Amino acid sequence: MTYEINGHEFAEQPRPGQCLRTFLRELGHFGVKKGCDAGDCGACTVLIDGEPVHSCIVPAFRAEGHAVTTIEGLAPEGSIHPMQQAFLDAQAFQCGFCTAGMIMTCASLNQAQRQDLGAALKGNLCRCTGYRTIEDALNNIVNVEDATPGTAFGRNLPAPAGPDVVRGTARYTFDVPMDGVLQLKMLRSPHPHARIVSIDRTAALAVPGVHSVLTYEDVPDVLFSTARHEVSEVDPDDTRVLDRVVRFIGQKVAAVIADTEAAAEEGCRRLKVVYDILPAVFDPAAAIAPGAPVLHGDKGPETRVMRPEANIVAESHGEFGDVNAALKASAVTYEGTFVTQRVQHGHLETHGGMAWLDETGVLTIRSSTQTPFLSRRALCGIFNLPPDKVRVFCERVGGGFGGKQEMFVEDILALAALKTGRKVKWELTREEQFMATSTRHPMRITIRAGADANGKLTALHIDALANTGAYGNHAGPVLFHACGVPLGTYNCANKKVDAVVAYTNTVPAGAFRGYGVPQSLFAVEAAIDELARALAIDPFDFRRRNVVKPGDDMVSPVGKPHTDVAYGSYGLDQCLDLVERAMAEPMPPHGLDTDWLVGDGMALTMIETVPPGGHIAEVTLALRDDGDFDLIVGTAEFGNGTATVHRQIAASALGCSVEQIHLHPSDTANGGHDTGAYGSAGTFVAGKATQDAAEKMARALQAGDGTRHVIGTSAGTPRSVAFNVQGFRIAVNKGTGVIKILKSVQAADAGRVANPMQLRGQVEGGVAQSLGATLYEEMVIDDGGRVINPKFRDYHLPGFADLPRTDVYFADTYDALGPMGAKSMSESPYNPVAAALGNALKDATGIRFTRVPFKPDRIFPALHEKFGTKE
Repeated sequence: MTYEINGHEFAEQPRPGQCLRTFLRELGHFGVKKGCDAGDCGACTVLIDGEPVHSCIVPAFRAEGHAVTTIEGLAPEGSIHPMQQAFLDAQAFQCGFCTAGMIMTCASLNQAQRQDLGAALKGNLCRCTGYRTIEDALNNIVNVEDATPGTAFGRNLPAPAGPDVVRGTARYTFDVPMDGVLQLKMLRSPHPHARIVSIDRTAALAVPGVHSVLTYEDVPDVLFSTARHEVSEVDPDDTRVLDRVVRFIGQKVAAVIADTEAAAEEGCRRLKVVYDILPAVFDPAAAIAPGAPVLHGDKGPETRVMRPEANIVAESHGEFGDVNAALKASAVTYEGTFVTQRVQHGHLETHGGMAWLDETGVLTIRSSTQTPFLSRRALCGIFNLPPDKVRVFCERVGGGFGGKQEMFVEDILALAALKTGRKVKWELTREEQFMATSTRHPMRITIRAGADANGKLTALHIDALANTGAYGNHAGPVLFHACGVPLGTYNCANKKVDAVVAYTNTVPAGAFRGYGVPQSLFAVEAAIDELARALAIDPFDFRRRNVVKPGDDMVSPVGKPHTDVAYGSYGLDQCLDLVERAMAEPMPPHGLDTDWLVGDGMALTMIETVPPGGHIAEVTLALRDDGDFDLIVGTAEFGNGTATVHRQIAASALGCSVEQIHLHPSDTANGGHDTGAYGSAGTFVAGKATQDAAEKMARALQAGDGTRHVIGTSAGTPRSVAFNVQGFRIAVNKGTGVIKILKSVQAADAGRVANPMQLRGQVEGGVAQSLGATLYEEMVIDDGGRVINPKFRDYHLPGFADLPRTDVYFADTYDALGPMGAKSMSESPYNPVAAALGNALKDATGIRFTRVPFKPDRIFPALHEKFGTKE
């Protein structure tokens, strides 16, 4: 048997049962990606005799006698296929992990298939873009432009990795040969709460190819948090590398390291574990009630768990003025309880990494992470190693959305490498990603609000209960951010917060795009809308009367006040105007019959441009012998666009072209320090450090003093604020509950926009991801604490046909604190979407729906009760 791949014959034979995806990757075709191994995402798409197939579900032997084409062979060597060029011209990618598979499908479409792209692309998912740029590529729309030297900032310049991304040669975490690499597989807990009595490794170690089994007996007795922050004290130290007590179904129990994944999996199956089953609790309200099972009763005050005996990780209670008295005196009031669900990040590259000891004895970790430097710091603490003996780096990262602001794999990989002395790989499956990493925090939020007869807010009270799951990574910071930001956006003399985040025996929650604000904003913006309705005031005008303006204090009774937040610029007024005008523009007739109810809704959000408590960046810029520059940054590129913007900043300051700036990826071996790519800090903080370095170099070159190496820094303070306003027009079928989005508009205040094309993509992607959470996505956990839909096909990640195109507008502002006038805009586009759509749903139906997602079967009963059934 021989196999023809990209026009070449291969004599290598697949293993029995091997799928085509792994066979192709073993032959070096790394453009064939793993996103699901279930035929759901399309990242592994290749052509067989010109037809697109998901190679993860095709047995490799079935390709014998057929022509297989991967992304690497789509065009003759040294050239580029028209579809690859179209994706480059449109910049139809962000993280790029889905791009090779998407291009393969798009390149195979005939003219008839192009008439229904929703059907044609249903097998290919993109979590980043919102699909508009992919449609642009299919329509040969060019979004990129050139820039003369010194004018890069503010232009639609392409991503530097673009040619490699579209050719399938961009290297992600596992895109390297695996010869001689040991494979790690994890035995996970089948119980939501249990104490491990014993683990018998004998049978597992007898499996041919198994080298080692690691259990709680092999790990350092060190508590830490998987959450990564510059100031680690904001998170509780409640986690061990491997723990003797398991607190959710899917928790790590034992690691098996073997020559092959099959041997490691067989070793896991042969482990004999005796558990002492403990009582479990799954609901946060039940968890904080007296007599509930206690998850972390062994944690002392040094771990910073606020009240472990009550399952309370963190809480905040505070009040300005007298909310109860103000509500009694108000002309109108509103009270409602809102519920948000668990959401998975859905980045197509799962968590994973490789670890080894290099020739000098340095523990080296290649990982899919947003925080290499903070992960190194944590590993040094856990394993008692000096910083110069640990290196963490990443190549291109296939999406993150906050999910990789964690240390889920690096610790056990480090232990495996230290124990075996060999290179070890661990790549999570999609099911593991769902059941054993982190999610968005589910929240129950009760909002009370009041206003006077003139439409001025008199009282705001948030009562929030968040579910952090079995561990407290990000629990407190997410809760405080969720309560603080919406309250700080509005002027109101009387504000109150009662907020608690509780442990339960469920999969942990963690950092997620928006960091708690989308959950609370869903409630707060509904209350604002209800007050406006009660007073017959236009929702835009009501907000104009109450939002903070330059000179106003942005205050909320949550924790300690932050004194370093300032109005570096202010564009909220412009954003309100832009969305109001866009929503008022005439639209073509929607052509829907009287079964459809049409309504408009809007919501706004504010976000600080940097997380509180410290965010640091150090950048190195070096003059090369050829006159170009090496730019070494610590922040990771995972679709956030920082690689593009950093080159634009440096080139503009130096008066050169972006092609003369050679950017090097995040690697602790390069020295310096960078807190990480999270909290929308990639431009505002790390970009400021790049500007500092480039301006230093420009001055040195002008002075002719021979300087060839400079360092730029940014401490992430003072911080500015950014704003977004979202508008929707929707239609709701009163007989089925189906929602159609007729119009989607968002205006963003991002300061001086570094790259309008790229920022538009960030806004569109944020809206698209948030619409998924608003309409479709929900991780379902059964009565026993088990995730029952740990696959894309059962979870409903939005596809091409599910999403509208969003019109994006930018406020015209210049931020005094950000690099070259820019400020953050990666997270905040996500935040107002659920709130705005909920307000549109109320406008259309007259019913306030208080639980997301707005699935038809959820909203139909209320519609049926109000409107009845069509005869």
